[in-house]
Amino acid sequence: MKSTGFFGGFGGVYVPETLMPALEELEEAFLQAKEDSVFLAKYNDLLHNYAGRPTPLYRAANLSQRWGANIWLKREDLLHGGAHKTNNALGQALLARAMGKTRLIAETGAGQHGVAAAMSGALLGIKTEVYMGEVDMLRQQPNVLRMRLLGAEVHPVTTGGRTLKEAINEALRDWVSSVRTTHYMLGTAAGPHPFPAMVKFFQQIIGCEAREQFSQRCACLPDYVLACIGGGSNAVGIFSGFFNDPQVKLIGVEPAGKGLETEHHGAVLQKGSPGCLHGMKSLLLQDGDGQVLETYSIAAGLDYPSVGPEHAYLQSTGQASYVAATDSEAIGAYVELSRSEGIIPALESAHALAYAKRLSSCAGHGKHILINLSGRGDKDLQQVIDNVQPL
Repeated sequence: MKSTGFFGGFGGVYVPETLMPALEELEEAFLQAKEDSVFLAKYNDLLHNYAGRPTPLYRAANLSQRWGANIWLKREDLLHGGAHKTNNALGQALLARAMGKTRLIAETGAGQHGVAAAMSGALLGIKTEVYMGEVDMLRQQPNVLRMRLLGAEVHPVTTGGRTLKEAINEALRDWVSSVRTTHYMLGTAAGPHPFPAMVKFFQQIIGCEAREQFSQRCACLPDYVLACIGGGSNAVGIFSGFFNDPQVKLIGVEPAGKGLETEHHGAVLQKGSPGCLHGMKSLLLQDGDGQVLETYSIAAGLDYPSVGPEHAYLQSTGQASYVAATDSEAIGAYVELSRSEGIIPALESAHALAYAKRLSSCAGHGKHILINLSGRGDKDLQQVIDNVQPL
């Protein structure tokens, strides 16, 4: 491969030899595509005319008044498909077609990446199959139905914790046996090289737009940029627009589940240690014998025991900091944004909103806090109703 794919001591390629040719082929195709004006023109045309970019930057005036800081939302929830996942799925689907692949496979937790993969497959006429944990299928039924309506086959994963980790395991197993015809459309900035770099490339449009929009609106940059963290694609996407601005504090918000003191949560950057999972070296929730721990978050898209390697690196260098929000805080933020602004956020995004509320009380009146509203929350409505009685 032309690059080792490391971010400091994190990243790399830790896969069976049978997958190396596929990864080398993918790296070569990606490196060519990112410099190919025809490929980029088609991709940008789809982002604009199909997906609906640029997404708006919205000042949440009611929340700003309630919380004391200026709250800004990058509205990725308005992207076609309902989340930032569309940016990456369109890019990878175009790449798969350029490589001559006739089949797409994907994993999904909250279902948003599965929907984006299904949309892209339908658009480009490529057969699409999605692996999804049985637990996640039950709590994200609307997205399961959307995937099937779009023509994708959804495979329930019944092993282990039956969530995102196991869905990735099954997708990788599939890919090992079908690399000649199949592209694995990994949904987050994790996995073996070149996936973290490639997903970041397709998601960096979020940060580029947000920086330009904020500068035009305010003639300055935000004091803080917040995003939720599971694997980390939406966060690395918006963070990338501000990497060269040391005055902007980048904060990723992980899921604490029912609390960091409990056994099962997904706050990898708070509690994890170095290890290898899904073809990469990163931080990992594991026991003393290196066995991966089961995790829990009310947000299916954050229910993952590792994190993208660039986030582990950003934490190690201090370029970004990482905190956690609990299920109850996320639900509170979900309801508060809905009732204050008429915007229903994804439970994943609500974790970032929850920390923004905390930050507002101590950051100082009038500070600018930019939050990546990475997805919409209609998919989570039943779960919130089940946990908040009455609404």
